[in-house]
Amino acid sequence: MDQAPTPERIQCATCGVEHDPQSLPALCAICADERQYLPVDGVQRWHDPAAAAGEERIEVAELEPGLHALRVHGGVGIGQEAKLIVTAHGTVMVDVPAAITAAAVAEVRALGPLRAIVPSHPHMFGLQSAWSAALDDAPVWVHRADEHWLGRRPAQLRLWEGEHEILPGVRLLAPGGHFPGSALVRWTGADGAGVLLSGDTIAPNPDGRTAAFMRSYPNRIPLSGAVALRVARAAAAEPFDRMYGNFAGALLHDARAAVLDSAERHAAWAGGEHDDLT
Repeated sequence: MDQAPTPERIQCATCGVEHDPQSLPALCAICADERQYLPVDGVQRWHDPAAAAGEERIEVAELEPGLHALRVHGGVGIGQEAKLIVTAHGTVMVDVPAAITAAAVAEVRALGPLRAIVPSHPHMFGLQSAWSAALDDAPVWVHRADEHWLGRRPAQLRLWEGEHEILPGVRLLAPGGHFPGSALVRWTGADGAGVLLSGDTIAPNPDGRTAAFMRSYPNRIPLSGAVALRVARAAAAEPFDRMYGNFAGALLHDARAAVLDSAERHAAWAGGEHDDLT
């Protein structure tokens, strides 16, 4: 009897991160970590993205001139919203969908050559090797501190530390926090204002005016006040007016001040300054 061919890549059905089918662990390490979660029944489930072709749809939507969101409808994973920076020198994908479709690849290609893929942290690895392969082997930039979380190593992996300008006007920095290699991407918008793509190194809150600093968002584990202040001050070293997270949240005005004020608020509560209110 003929055996079914081994899929090229397999995803964790919970977080959507890709793995090498030849070396699947008993449990997805990303989901077994305290920052994420396993299914309630504790059973690890794997997903073949090729077998699910046609079950997902990816909407490519403009957020502002030169910045698009990739929104996945259907499929597996935690539903992150990847961003695509469009410049005269090519495009940069920041965070990676947990799905890929031929239609979305064509839309991304039409916006310019993809020069880099930058996951802000391991929860955002998604199908990064598939996107790279589909778009002319674009390099995938993973912070060296988070290399060990890779379940599948992209063919064009670039490990980095410090700060990097990967395209003119597009820079990477890693203040840590959520993960040791948690990254921010600075970009100069079409209007000349600074824009920060924060992943969930700094997460825009639903009010659109404040931000959060957490070790785990789903499990409600906060960072210390000292780390929140460190991350905020690293982000604020250069001016920016707007900030977009890795889901639908954004701070669209005075984002730098909002980030600094939010870190001060976080530190005050974490340090017990307002215990009289509890």
